[in-house]
Amino acid sequence: MNLHENYTLIGPFTQILTMANLPEAGPIVDEEMEVLEDGGLVVADGKIKVIGKYSILLKVAQEERYKIEKITEPMVLMPGLIDAHTHICFAGSRANDYAMRVAGKSYLEIARSGGGILDSVRKTREATVVELVDNLKKRCDRHLCEGITTCEVKSGYGLTTDEELKMLEAIKLVNKHHALELIPTCLAAHMRPPEFSDSKLYLQEVLTELLPQVIELGLAKRVDIFIEDTAFTEAESLEYLLAAKEMGFDITVHADQFSTDGSKVAAEVGAISADHLEASGEEEISLLKEAGVVATVLPGASLGLGMHYAPARNMLDGGLCVAIATDWNPGSAPMGDLLLQAALIGASEKLTIAETMAAITTRAAKALNLRDRGCLAKGQLADMIAFPTSNYKEILYFQGKLKPTIVWKQGKEV
Repeated sequence: MNLHENYTLIGPFTQILTMANLPEAGPIVDEEMEVLEDGGLVVADGKIKVIGKYSILLKVAQEERYKIEKITEPMVLMPGLIDAHTHICFAGSRANDYAMRVAGKSYLEIARSGGGILDSVRKTREATVVELVDNLKKRCDRHLCEGITTCEVKSGYGLTTDEELKMLEAIKLVNKHHALELIPTCLAAHMRPPEFSDSKLYLQEVLTELLPQVIELGLAKRVDIFIEDTAFTEAESLEYLLAAKEMGFDITVHADQFSTDGSKVAAEVGAISADHLEASGEEEISLLKEAGVVATVLPGASLGLGMHYAPARNMLDGGLCVAIATDWNPGSAPMGDLLLQAALIGASEKLTIAETMAAITTRAAKALNLRDRGCLAKGQLADMIAFPTSNYKEILYFQGKLKPTIVWKQGKEV
């Protein structure tokens, strides 16, 4: 009888970029990254059992009769990518908004003409659960092919109790059957819906009607709010988030996209992450650092809106943990290519390869409060991707055009 019949040795890899043992916050120099040459790893029950030199692991594997997944081409292995902020559960397109925006129309002008977030709300409300599931599944298929093995997904295009539950149910259904693992977030506080003239009344209804059902049905453990002039005020958001935290939710915040109230709220409530941060300055960086809040920057929104990136270099130098996510959504960030966006903001903000790679793996895991992924080490989930190259630096050098050719989720090739 084989005592290790469920053990599998995978390798050899020209290089393994483990992303292990890196600082959780602040700058990272490339020399701090662990790069194993001619390495392999043993996986079982979805987790990494051992990682090291392939030739040594092969001897043990042959003696103990492990399964062997032989890699025959030059390959670089690294942890599966983590997209820590998306809105990929939606219906419809906002291509008309884009055309108006690049023609010079303002956000307000687009909203007044029937565009903006409420356009996506109308289309998502009209969609059935089956249609939302089908749309979401297709986006997950693409993300998985591009190396994303964990992806956060927000509600927020329903803006009523029933419609928000419909979105979260669609996310749950896809999560049951798709290899890409989804982390749901309730963003019912995306903006005030047209049915309400008072933001406080709407947020109170979310707290009393929606969130108890989200808990009861196990639909999400995270709550988000958009703090901005066009959405919710600092005072409204603080009251709402403290109540949601009291209910047991992890907190994340859409903060400092155009103004700087959001980071103050994120720091005060002890949010896991503050996302966007294009408008953040030294004071906001200091507040987030003192509160231990992860800064999640969203280059896709900057590209989609034609505005500057969040100051990721200043954030790292100020001691923050910086994650990079796509913000994939139908309005401001329709591209959704994490590797391309990470490469572009890395080049613009002068991030080291180590800082950029950490921002889409181990530090992105921290932004989602997940400690079992984001690096390749004993006991971690065997979420891994392999690129057809012998030099890990080429992954970012090709600015998103070099894609992984093999993806594993919990040790299974998908």
